[in-house]
Amino acid sequence: MIARLLATLPFRRSGRVAMTLFAAAPLVTLVACAESRDRIPPGVPDPDKFLFQRGTAELEDRKWLLAREDFRQIVDNYPQSPYRADAKLGLGDSYLGEGTNEAQVLAISEFREFLTFFPTHPRADYAQFRLAMAHYYQMRGPERDQTQTKEALKEFDTFFERYPNSGLKDEVRVKWREVKDRLSQADYRVGLFYYRAKWYPGAIDRFKITLKNDPQYTNRDAVYFYLAEALVKSHRKAEALPYYELIVKEFEVSDYLPEARKRIAELKGDNSPTPSQGAADADVLAALDSFE
Repeated sequence: MIARLLATLPFRRSGRVAMTLFAAAPLVTLVACAESRDRIPPGVPDPDKFLFQRGTAELEDRKWLLAREDFRQIVDNYPQSPYRADAKLGLGDSYLGEGTNEAQVLAISEFREFLTFFPTHPRADYAQFRLAMAHYYQMRGPERDQTQTKEALKEFDTFFERYPNSGLKDEVRVKWREVKDRLSQADYRVGLFYYRAKWYPGAIDRFKITLKNDPQYTNRDAVYFYLAEALVKSHRKAEALPYYELIVKEFEVSDYLPEARKRIAELKGDNSPTPSQGAADADVLAALDSFE
């Protein structure tokens, strides 16, 4: 079409016009594609079904934008369609698949709207799961802000409360455990920082909080070990012994097993009297001075 237009122009004008036309060619092509895409082939008996099937295929092919366009047409233009609820889920999944932070925020909005408008839908459990996953994908490392991790945990807990018999519960529980571990790891690292800074009272408190909040923390052998070590260094050996023993009792494989067994033997063979509380307090103050 552009070539035919140029052929009708005088030579001197055609050079200038050619640059403009060729620059506009991608836009013309894009508009033409969009127009053709908006069209539903004539004779299609169920256009909403056609759009849903096409959008689902594009979603599986990771063509997020194209899938989103089809699902959006169903949601906006076919209010009575039996595919409308699933198209709403497809919108959320297209944003989730895109993977950017901005897209995750939009996914959260789509899944929340689904749960508001279709609370009793057979796939409401799926929407709740994907809502939690939108926060899960935004989680940061254990040394950084854990706001999204806490939001993910809240949404996973809501899933278990509302859908205890869901067929998705095993998959959800795996993700829930990962989220709990991330929060526990964040607490553990704070305690480890205090321990390495020789501020043993702070380390003891943080390690105990970690175990209280998450007794099944996957890496709790490390918490047991450093909590026991901090107690020993605070002259509280009797309190330390059970934590060493928990490592041996609960873990067949652990990097801390050899040292834990060694400490158990040492503590059980140590019959020396426990230092007075005054001496212990003096050591704590010294540790605080060292930390400062």
